[in-house]
Formats: sequence, C-alpha cells, structure tokens
Amino acid sequence: MAWATRFLSAVAFLAVGVVFAPDLFGSGPASPAAAVSVAKIAHLLCFATCWGAALWVTFIGGIIMFKYLPRHQFGNLQSKMFPAYFMLISVCAAISVMAFAYLHPWKSASSLERYQLGFLLSALLFNLSNLLVFTPMTIEMMKQRHKVERELSIGEEVGWSKNREVAKSNPKLAGMNKKFGMIHGLSSLANIMAFGSLAMHSWYLAGKMQL
Repeated sequence: MAWATRFLSAVAFLAVGVVFAPDLFGSGPASPAAAVSVAKIAHLLCFATCWGAALWVTFIGGIIMFKYLPRHQFGNLQSKMFPAYFMLISVCAAISVMAFAYLHPWKSASSLERYQLGFLLSALLFNLSNLLVFTPMTIEMMKQRHKVERELSIGEEVGWSKNREVAKSNPKLAGMNKKFGMIHGLSSLANIMAFGSLAMHSWYLAGKMQL
C-alpha cells in the first residue's frame, strides 16, 4: 500500500493546487471545450464511484457481513477491505475536487459553487483522516483485542459478541474495549461526515439535471 499512499498524496496535493492556483492549470472561461468536457466526465464518474461505494460500505455491506460472519472473520475481512475502500474513495474525491475546481475557479465561482467545493474538500479530508490515521489505529487495536479474545475462547460467534459479558470480569479486555470503541467511533464519525458531505453535493448535482 506504500506506493498507493504516495500516489494518493500526489493526487491530493494536485487537487489543492487546482483549488488555490487555478491559473497554473489553465482553468477558466478560456479553457478548451474538450478539456471542460473531460473535467465534467471525470467529476461525474469519480463522484458517482465515491458516493456509491460509501453508500454500500456504510449502510449495506458492513451490516450484512456483521450479521452472517463469525466476529473475528468479520474483523479480519474489514481490516483488508477498509484500507482499499478509503484509498478508492480518497482518490475519487481528490479527482472530483480537481475537476470541480477546474470548472469553477475560486475567484469567479458563485457562493453556492464555493460551498460545493468546500463539501468535496471536506469529504476528501475526512476520508484521508480515516485512511492515514484512524483505520491503521483501529486495525492494530482490533488485532490486539482478537489475541486476548482467542485466549479467552471467544470471538468466533456470529452476530452479537460474548465480549461484553467476559469483559465484566476481565479488566484488560474491558480497557481494550474502551480504547477500541473510542478509535472506532472517531473512524465511524469521519466516515459519516464524509458521506454527509457527498450527500450535500449530490443534492447540488440533482438540481443541475434536466430529465
């Protein structure tokens, strides 16, 4: 994942560059029509991918896996999926930011367009915080907790865990639960905030459509 992280960092910096130094990238009214069309397609496809992936992972896929997989298997699968998920939507969000900033340079953009750029940037930053900070911390904490749970012969049940009952008489597990809950809560909050930012932009795009 190291190469992917470096690639994402480059894309994110480029996105910020397009926002704050649009003249360097030729954005504005004088831009060729072909470049404008490419920017529109890139924005639409990347936003749609970002929105669809976030909707599925947040409200559908994760819930189904939690209900039908043994808890440790569910956690191990999530530890592989989440880095790829946040990488995908971070790259897509960064490209959406670049394309939207190219089409609506900050100096000439309306207040509504500036708000929309702010929502896209928020989605990018929240996803980056999950990819680079919260997800690695959550996975590391999960692995430590799995080790303790295996020693206690729990964690292979499907659905609701025996963890809470055992933690009442095991201070070490209780402490790990508290730390894991805090980190996972911050990760979930960042994911919901990113989803909310994308939802606000979907409302904006819907207002531009003629069906």
